[in-house]
Amino acid sequence: MKKDRVAVERRKTAETEIVVSVNLDGEGKGNIKTGIGFFDHMLNQISRHGNFDLEISVKGDLEIDEHHTIEDTGIALGKAFAQAIGDKKGIRRFSSVLVPLDESLVRTVIDISGRPFIYHDLPFSRELVGDFPAEMVVEFLRAFAFNMGITLHVELMHGTNCHHQIEAVFKSLGRALKTAVMIDSDKIPSTKGVL
Repeated sequence: MKKDRVAVERRKTAETEIVVSVNLDGEGKGNIKTGIGFFDHMLNQISRHGNFDLEISVKGDLEIDEHHTIEDTGIALGKAFAQAIGDKKGIRRFSSVLVPLDESLVRTVIDISGRPFIYHDLPFSRELVGDFPAEMVVEFLRAFAFNMGITLHVELMHGTNCHHQIEAVFKSLGRALKTAVMIDSDKIPSTKGVL
């Protein structure tokens, strides 16, 4: 009998209050409310293109700025993914995708290794998209990768429209995660026998 790969993660600090639920074997349904419209749109890309059901509710100190809300969402989402994957038995572990969005192209490579690391080369073409600071993409990715326990490489190969550039990052993350968490055996994908 197949085990449900679902998790709920709660995070409460003086700066944010977050509840995240994830179903790795979902239908791509997202119900996301962070208070930052463009960020909601990007998180929905992970849900839709990863085929994950995601519910994310965030109350953050947006009167200060967006940083705490975005970074803490990455922390909570990364922990929820790690919990839902469990012991990693049978997962594909690795994935590499190229995702275009019009003139923009992003490459994302994942190893669900248990060893957190991030490499990024994301020369975005402007500082803001709506109320979303482009520099916060890296903060989100770092928080997510380190709390999920993955090695993550993300590169913007080319592009000129910042909305397209960032959206391609989130779409490619969803697609890469979808492949990496797929079950295709009954073994731990490591010669060590543990991840």
